[in-house]
Amino acid sequence: MQLPDPQLAILTTASATTETSIEQLADETDLNPTTATQAAFELRDAELLTITETETTLYELTNEGREYLADGLPEIRLYQAATEIDADDAPVSLGSVIQSADLDDPEIDIALANFARKSYGSITDGEITAAQSIDPNSDSEATALAHIDSNTDAGKSGETARVDSDSIADVDDSVVEQLVTRNLLTRYTETTRTVSLTDAGVTALMEGVESVETVDRLTPELIMSGEWRDAEFAEYNVEADAPDVQNGKIHILRQTAERVRDVLVGMGFEEMDGPHADADFWINDCLFMPQDHPARTHWDRFALDVPPIDDLPTDLVETVESAHRDGVGSDGDGYHSPWDEDFARAIALRGHTTSLSMRYLSGTEIGEFEPPQRYFSVEKVYRNDTLDATHLLEFFQIEGWVMAEDLSVRDLMGTFVEFYEQFGITDVQFKPHYNPYTEPSFELFGQHPKTGELIEIGNSGMFRTEVLDPLGVECDVMAWGLALERLAMLTTGAEDIRDLHGTLADLEFLRNAEVTY
Repeated sequence: MQLPDPQLAILTTASATTETSIEQLADETDLNPTTATQAAFELRDAELLTITETETTLYELTNEGREYLADGLPEIRLYQAATEIDADDAPVSLGSVIQSADLDDPEIDIALANFARKSYGSITDGEITAAQSIDPNSDSEATALAHIDSNTDAGKSGETARVDSDSIADVDDSVVEQLVTRNLLTRYTETTRTVSLTDAGVTALMEGVESVETVDRLTPELIMSGEWRDAEFAEYNVEADAPDVQNGKIHILRQTAERVRDVLVGMGFEEMDGPHADADFWINDCLFMPQDHPARTHWDRFALDVPPIDDLPTDLVETVESAHRDGVGSDGDGYHSPWDEDFARAIALRGHTTSLSMRYLSGTEIGEFEPPQRYFSVEKVYRNDTLDATHLLEFFQIEGWVMAEDLSVRDLMGTFVEFYEQFGITDVQFKPHYNPYTEPSFELFGQHPKTGELIEIGNSGMFRTEVLDPLGVECDVMAWGLALERLAMLTTGAEDIRDLHGTLADLEFLRNAEVTY
């Protein structure tokens, strides 16, 4: 029998009585591990070897886990600080307890969430009460962290700092799962392959096996020299296992954004761009949003501690202020609420890309233009929202507007029907809505392909006179803000917006997700 050198090396080194790992065989034969694995599978296919695969679950403390191992879990530090300030089971100021516990900003939220989860006490109206019956030294998660660390070499990193599941079998599975969920512990699955000679393999060795030089590819040199005529070509096994290589790919949101651009450009739109941090004047005042509107407080916006903007158009500032105070036209009525130019000049992260629309419609960005006009943008916006399955602190908005004579809501709805049909979405639903800057207004909803749930995918309407008149626009303008991430949820089937991007993104989902259209 003749075999290529790698197969011959593995065959002569393997044992019929003892299972040997492929890694060990690679070391003993000085073969690359990948080459050794390929040779072993080829010998298995020739029934000269058997391969046994064993999966082992390994755990390793994360950097955050090691920090908490040294400093204590945030909820334990919060509990201990509360009991030190007042040991009589009386409520104390949450702020003073947090300061005493020496928690940094990320740790505060972690401490509060796990303090409540573990029933360490209660937090009401800015005061914290620690339960006296709790023994923080017996915290199951803290104890588990210490136990796992004692079974690893904490002074090293990589595989030498990992511990197998058998070594921590006495730790409750639910506690281990909680540590993994909290990102204090990383779980790995390691596959070990061991080989042993079959009877046919032993017989082949006894009868004698010779080395044969094989060629695995046809090269220009072999063709030009004519050596290909006498060469021994290696057989290819297309069913053989191969390394799982995760190549890079364009992020699913980027794919969706590019598709949106293609569709809108195909519908005759031009793209806008502009600053992420802008004056509140462009973000809200030009939109006829009253300055005492809840959305303009620190609860919803990200204000920046930077000098205010100076180069606002003086005439436009005056007309916008007049619209806020007195309304527009003889029948107009303003908000009768305070309007402060300093607030208008203050800089914040834009909560919507309609700030770009205001810059363009006013002629400030690219100069005056005549209708009809169509513009769009696909840009990031920032809002102080509560994170959930459909909300993020920063996300992408598909902004768009059309300026023309005699536009109606039918034109606006027809635009959406045409746009979403390009993504295979034909069941868009509309619901009347109120916006300070559009009238009439309506929200858009799409049905999730997996859950069947109706998801809000956009907001739209016809710009009010109080918006257009100060900008000097004398015709109709229909406008919208659509959610890119929620469009991606409908086209990919993602059930949680956090699967698409952010610290909790599902990498396996992102590797396989495709934009459908």
